[in-house]
Amino acid sequence: MEADKSTGPAPARRERGKRRDPSAKPLGIPYIVRNIPTYDILGEEGLERIEKTGERILAEIGIEFRDDPAALELWRKAGAKLDGLKVTFEPGMLREIVASAPASFTQHARNPARSVEIGGKSVVFSPAYGSPFVMDLDKGRRYGTIEDFQNFIKLAYSSPWLHHSGGTICEPVDLPVNKRHLDMVYSHIKYSDRAFMGSVTAENRAEESIDMARIVFGRDFVDNNCVILGNVNVNSPLVWDGTMTKAMRAYARANQAAVIVPFILGGAMGPVTNAGAIAQSWAETLAGCALTQLERKGAPVIFGNFLSSMSLRSGSPTFGTPEPAIGSMVVGQLARRLKLPLRCAGNFSNSKLPDGQAMQEGVVSMLSAVHCGANFILHSAGFLDGLLSMSYEKFMMDADFCGALHAYLKGVEFDDNALAFDAFQEVGPGSHFLGSQHTLRNYQTAFWDTELSDNEPFEKWSDEGGSTDIAARANKKWKRTLAEYEAPPLDVAIDDELQDYMNRRKNDVADAWH
Repeated sequence: MEADKSTGPAPARRERGKRRDPSAKPLGIPYIVRNIPTYDILGEEGLERIEKTGERILAEIGIEFRDDPAALELWRKAGAKLDGLKVTFEPGMLREIVASAPASFTQHARNPARSVEIGGKSVVFSPAYGSPFVMDLDKGRRYGTIEDFQNFIKLAYSSPWLHHSGGTICEPVDLPVNKRHLDMVYSHIKYSDRAFMGSVTAENRAEESIDMARIVFGRDFVDNNCVILGNVNVNSPLVWDGTMTKAMRAYARANQAAVIVPFILGGAMGPVTNAGAIAQSWAETLAGCALTQLERKGAPVIFGNFLSSMSLRSGSPTFGTPEPAIGSMVVGQLARRLKLPLRCAGNFSNSKLPDGQAMQEGVVSMLSAVHCGANFILHSAGFLDGLLSMSYEKFMMDADFCGALHAYLKGVEFDDNALAFDAFQEVGPGSHFLGSQHTLRNYQTAFWDTELSDNEPFEKWSDEGGSTDIAARANKKWKRTLAEYEAPPLDVAIDDELQDYMNRRKNDVADAWH
C-alpha cells in the first residue's frame, strides 16, 4: 500500500547522514560480537527429526491465514495448496523461499555510531516489550503511561550495556489506542538515538511508524536500508491472523525487518513436550518468514521464538523454567541451519517483585538466549510479573546483569598481556600481584564492575550502607539516572516535521480507546 501522498512525509530536503555531532562520544559499544561458541545440544539425527516433524505439520495439518486475502493470494501464486483459509506446503518449499532473506543485516540508528548488526556473531540487547502495567517500590503496580514509556527509553539510552531502544516498552494506556503508536515512535526518536521498533497492531499503524522513520532517515535511504523493526506474533497453534500478517507485509514491503515470533505456552498453545513445541514453533515461524519474502524478496527478517511452560496444576504461565531454556538451544541450531538471524528467550520471570526469584528465573532464561546464539534479545531488561509488568528496579538490575554478559561473551583472551608471563617474572613465588606492573596496567579493564551489587564486608554494608538490598539500590539508581539524563540532539527541522505528521494523522480520526 502506497503512503497517502497528501499526508505522507515530505521529500528529503536536507542531508540525512550527519545527524549527530561526530565528536560526541557514544555510551558503550553499539553491539556485542560474541567470542564464545554457541551451545549446540542436538546432533544431526535430532535436528532432522524435528525439522521433518515441522514439515509434516506444514504439509498435513497446515496453517490458517485469517482476514488477509492478499496473503492467501501470495501463497497461491507461490504454489502452496489452499483449502479455504488453510494453507499447506510441500516439504522443502518454505526453506527454499526463505533462502532469499539475508543472514545478517544492519539496523541503522539515527546516530550512525549506534547502528546495530543483527545476525552472525552479533548480540543486541533490547528492553522488555508489551507490558500493560509498570511498577516500582514507591508507587507499586499501576497502568503504564506515556511518561513511564519515555522514562524507560531514557533509562535504556543511559545504559552502556543495552544497545537498542526497543518498542512497546510499556503500554501507555493514557493515550488513545488508535493514536498512541505515533507518540511511542516519536518518543523513541526524541529521547534516544539508538535503533528502535515500530507498531504492529494494525497495518496503517505499521505504515505510519515506517513513515516517521522516513522523515528521520529519508525515503530513499529507508527503501534500501533497515531502520525500524516490527515484532509480530503467531496466534498459536497454527494460525496467522490478518492483523499480524498485514503488519508483517507492510514492514517487508518497505524493506524493513519483521521479527516473526510464535508464543507457545506448552500445554495450552502447544504440546507439553519440548520437541513437539519446537517443531510447531519452527513451522509457524518459517511460514511467517517465508511470507515476508513473497511480499518483497530479500527483505530482512528475524527468526523469532518464545517458548514457555505452564503450571499444569493451576494453568498459569511460568517463565524462567528449565525446559524452555534448553529448548532455546535447539531453536538456535535450527535458525542457523536456515541461515536466518535469531531472536530467542530473554530475561523472563514470573515473580511479582524484583527479588531472588526474579533474578534466578531471569538468569536461567537470559543465559539460554546467550548460549543459543540469539542475535536480537528482546526482553533483556525490566520483565516481571509474567510480562504483565515493567519494573523500574528490575530494569536497572537486568541492565547491570547485561553488563556482566558483555564480559561473559568476550570469552578468554590469550595474547601476551593476557597470559601475563611478565607478571610471574616480576612477582615470583610466594608474593602477591596487587602492586605489579601488570596489575597496574590492567586494573581499570580487567574485571567487569557492577553498579548495583554490594561487594563490601558485612560490617561496612551494615553500618555505612544501611543494610540495603539490591532492589533498594536499584530504586535510587533509576531515579538518579533520570535526574541526570540528557537527550541526544535531534535536528529541529526533523522534529518539526515529525510533530506536523503526527498532528495531521491524529486529526484525521477520532480517539478510540478499545
